Amino acid sequence: MSTQNETKLWNAVLNRDTSATGEFVYAVKTTGVYCRPTCASRRPLRKNVEFFETTAEAREHGYRACKRCRPDEVAGNRSANPINAVVHELARQIEANPEQTFRLAQLAQRAGYSPFHLQRNFKAIIGSTPKEYQTAARLRTLKQELRKDAPVSDAIYQAGFGSGSRVYEKADGQLGMTPSEYRSGGKGLTISYASGRTPLGLLMIGATDRGICFLQFGDSDRALQAELRRQFPAAAVQPMPAAYEEQFESWMAALNRHLRGLEPRLDLPLDVRGTAFQLIVWRYLQKLPYGEVRSYSEVAEAIGKPSAARAVARACASNSVALLIPCHRVVRGTGELGGYRWGVQRKRVLLDTERAASKR
Repeated sequence: MSTQNETKLWNAVLNRDTSATGEFVYAVKTTGVYCRPTCASRRPLRKNVEFFETTAEAREHGYRACKRCRPDEVAGNRSANPINAVVHELARQIEANPEQTFRLAQLAQRAGYSPFHLQRNFKAIIGSTPKEYQTAARLRTLKQELRKDAPVSDAIYQAGFGSGSRVYEKADGQLGMTPSEYRSGGKGLTISYASGRTPLGLLMIGATDRGICFLQFGDSDRALQAELRRQFPAAAVQPMPAAYEEQFESWMAALNRHLRGLEPRLDLPLDVRGTAFQLIVWRYLQKLPYGEVRSYSEVAEAIGKPSAARAVARACASNSVALLIPCHRVVRGTGELGGYRWGVQRKRVLLDTERAASKR
């Protein structure tokens, strides 16, 4: 490989150039790993870097795949570029026409792949199945129509759900409220709250009868209650009833085990609210492996929105449920921690704890 070409490749690594993904990988002699050009890990010294056209070539030279950027996965493998482009185009079509019914078999036939192959690659690249992606697009349209003061029934059909029962089935897990509740800002909902001490300070939980909608760190109960009421101004907010104290204690116990690195996976009920884009970002973050991080641009690329790194950052900043949606696992492209609404020091401790626990 010529010196001039290596200089070009090194510049792509320095700039974390997303257009170079799949064109080559770079390997670091001191760590023994190979990475995508966009890897969020700390930049190595130039003298310690080798370039390879394929991941197979890097493995032949004794290097192993980076666990952070996963260069062997579909989005980072040059041989997978055709399916990568096909998946992104299908995602754009689904988002542009949420009212249409896109069946997996039809999408696969249009793309020229088997349904199984398309579904597997769509989920690997976008972070959700075609059906999940279409549901998110329809929910986005539904919210837009509701904000226009359209009748609820009209908004439901305009979004392509076909019937009121279909959208109400999706409301608990993805919309977070029924359409009428969303339109009224949560009016009629009851949110119960309680707080407890953790290794990272005071933590307050707010929950509806569907799940946790508020999970945040703070300096005092008063400040956290004020924030809860600010985020849900139309809901009835009350202290956690005695009947639910046992449930709250079990949640707090799980959270404390998680914060100590003893319980990597949190499986607590969620009742989150957000735009279709936010829901896609949050769902992707929930699938990030424990102890690993991604850059904002990598998240944007993974959900099929490569130019939406700033929107990804805003979605992370809008997260109301710390830990359950692990926005702390997203860092700047330079490898720096970046911001965290509950403090950069907490973010650093969270990541250090996860990395140490994942090595046990």
